Amino acid sequence: MFYASLNQEDLERFCSSRHEIEIKAGAHLIKQNDEIKDFIYLKEGLVKLYRNSKQNQTQIISFGKPFDFVSLLSVFSDERYNYSVTALVDSVACVFDLAEIKKLIKSNGEFAMQLIQAQNRSSDRIIIDSLNMLQKRLYGRVATVLLYFADEIYKADAYELPISRKELAQFIGMSIENVIRAISALRKDKMIQVYGKNFSILDRSRLEKMRDFS
Repeated sequence: MFYASLNQEDLERFCSSRHEIEIKAGAHLIKQNDEIKDFIYLKEGLVKLYRNSKQNQTQIISFGKPFDFVSLLSVFSDERYNYSVTALVDSVACVFDLAEIKKLIKSNGEFAMQLIQAQNRSSDRIIIDSLNMLQKRLYGRVATVLLYFADEIYKADAYELPISRKELAQFIGMSIENVIRAISALRKDKMIQVYGKNFSILDRSRLEKMRDFS
């Protein structure tokens, strides 16, 4: 965490600017085009980062899990957010006064460097994940998402998918009809079991091959 590089005085100022907010599932934490006033990281829960185009099309950028700095992509590059963040489940966010963060950046070079590194890691992850997704066909993209939630979010092969079929389609850049068709095919091939939003991975080896080579 960034506060490891802070002295006692800076640490007190850093902590005093912090407060927590609870976000119910479906509620906004950040709205696209809102003025940027805060520095935010997710303490508990799960969120989606997404952008609406001028044609009112939604593209999900990525998902945020605990300790991700979900405001980091726009916070130092613009005066307004270029994307929205909405809770997928009941979540808790830690919010810091952006003015205090900027003071610390100016006065503490190590803190500033750690912040730059965190920002670069976030942007690199999104770019790499997007490029990897573009190289896959439909089934590989669906398998990637299902394994992502199993491995990165729930640490289990059985879980309740926190996004709808429509949101899954928005994330992988495919039509909802194709997503439904792919899930149905994976189920018929006994790679997964599906009951509504409850998913179980039955044949991890085959699903991983689908992710890696399709």
